[in-house]
Amino acid sequence: MKSPVLVLKDSLKRDFGSRVRYGNIQASKSVADIIRTTLGPRSMLKMLLDAGGGIVVTNDGNAILRELDLAHPAAKSMIELSRTQDEEVGDGTTSVIVLAGEMLHVAEAFIDKNYHPSVICQAYNKALEDAITVLDKIAMPVDVNDPGATILGLVKSCINTKFTRQFGDLIADLAIDATTTIGVDLGQGLREVDIKKDIKVEKVPGGQLEDSKVLKGIMINKDVVAPGKMRRKILNPRIILLDCPLEYKKGENQTNVELVKEEDWQVLLKMEEEYIENLCMQILKFKPDLVITEKGLSDLACHYLGKAGVSAIRRLRKTDNNRIAKACGAVVVSRPEELQESDVGTGAGLFEIKKIGDEFFAFIVDCKDPKACTVMLRGASKDVLNEVERNLQDAMSVARNILKSPKILPGGGATELTVSAALKQKSSLIEGIEKWPYEAAALAFEAIPRTLVQNCGLNVIRTMTTLQGKHANGENAWVGIDGNTGAIVDMKEQKIWDSYNVKAQTFKTAIEAACMILKIDDIVSGIKKKQAIGTGPTPSNPKIEEEGDADNEQILPE
Repeated sequence: MKSPVLVLKDSLKRDFGSRVRYGNIQASKSVADIIRTTLGPRSMLKMLLDAGGGIVVTNDGNAILRELDLAHPAAKSMIELSRTQDEEVGDGTTSVIVLAGEMLHVAEAFIDKNYHPSVICQAYNKALEDAITVLDKIAMPVDVNDPGATILGLVKSCINTKFTRQFGDLIADLAIDATTTIGVDLGQGLREVDIKKDIKVEKVPGGQLEDSKVLKGIMINKDVVAPGKMRRKILNPRIILLDCPLEYKKGENQTNVELVKEEDWQVLLKMEEEYIENLCMQILKFKPDLVITEKGLSDLACHYLGKAGVSAIRRLRKTDNNRIAKACGAVVVSRPEELQESDVGTGAGLFEIKKIGDEFFAFIVDCKDPKACTVMLRGASKDVLNEVERNLQDAMSVARNILKSPKILPGGGATELTVSAALKQKSSLIEGIEKWPYEAAALAFEAIPRTLVQNCGLNVIRTMTTLQGKHANGENAWVGIDGNTGAIVDMKEQKIWDSYNVKAQTFKTAIEAACMILKIDDIVSGIKKKQAIGTGPTPSNPKIEEEGDADNEQILPE
């Protein structure tokens, strides 16, 4: 017998080592180039067409990238950076892609000179550590108990790069109001703010954007079960929240009832009615004004509750039910027989049903100490409201970051220029082969201010030379570029700030991702090959391996 032969298909076409790195760097740079023009106040908008035929008009980095359909794996990992940044700190999604793309771009020259990727990555990691040290030095503490000019200025500088900057302070005020409403004090100057769970953004087309407001309570797209019988406006309501059905449990599969006499049917119906009446009486003995359940509510239960003057809402989302519990101080109960007085919510000042446009909305507002709230957005169309919501989410994330980590840094590219100047000075102290990649990383930080200058339509070389000269001695750490006018100004005077959390996360994510992509030296497909019709194992050679991967196929001997 012959020995087994391993056949490597298309081995000449496969890329190894530096060829793969060049391909990855080009793919990453392409992703960065797509959204480079969306950085800063004078940024362009992108119009995206989704698979369903809808359109999205935005300059939010994460919103643009998640709509892209890319085949290259390195480009996909770049898109993942933006999603990570958005989940972690909520802002800086464009900056992180631009910075990561620049880090890979400057590394290309060292790959040409046969530098080992580990050497480049080691220099980059050292540069990251020194960059975070510089951030700690120039960061300015903020008093979170004074949500005035400083926090407003920070949120406004975030909003100024967005579509909604034309509406002035409105979005910034909404974001600060919402986050300070739900903030839970943890002591030692720290606060816990969960904007995803505790803040609901309700978009209602119609009206003007100026009609948008933060409700000290909850707004849900529901009406009472029986509008004719039940009250639609209640002052200081007692609220009971349930996550169980108020209807008879029908055992469809597990129950077999045999009715012999006609009276048995009446007995069965009577049992059902008594069961529902018993449920309602257990609820009514706590004298509630409003009962809300996540499940169904039968007509008979509706009758008993309506007769007692209790309003009811059914089939509510669990997330909305939890928000109502946090807003009015109620406890969601699973079994009516286990209800206690402490489970009844008494923190709400008003329950009211309002009709906006063609739909009814229930408002549970004027809560005493709400730990959840709703932001009601009004606007001309759904497209405008969707973009306003994306901008509001970013603004709320920035406000949350300040409440969690009360430190700010200069905006307008000033932070990156300061870090770049500090790393250039330190590179002269580094010995050995790591010196040059370290210095290249220092230059890569200038990509952010350079992109801001480009998007302002200024002379890039002249403006960047002036900025580098001002930062060379390390004294003018707060000098940057005003993204609206293109002037070189002091960021403190213009109140253009960045959150420490956002900037630190941007640097860490960008450099760590660049290192990961540089260390890739081979791309191997793990997709199983589909067998062509009519090419199965033959009787003469039944042992052909059918599940080799796309590149390696092992052929066994006959």
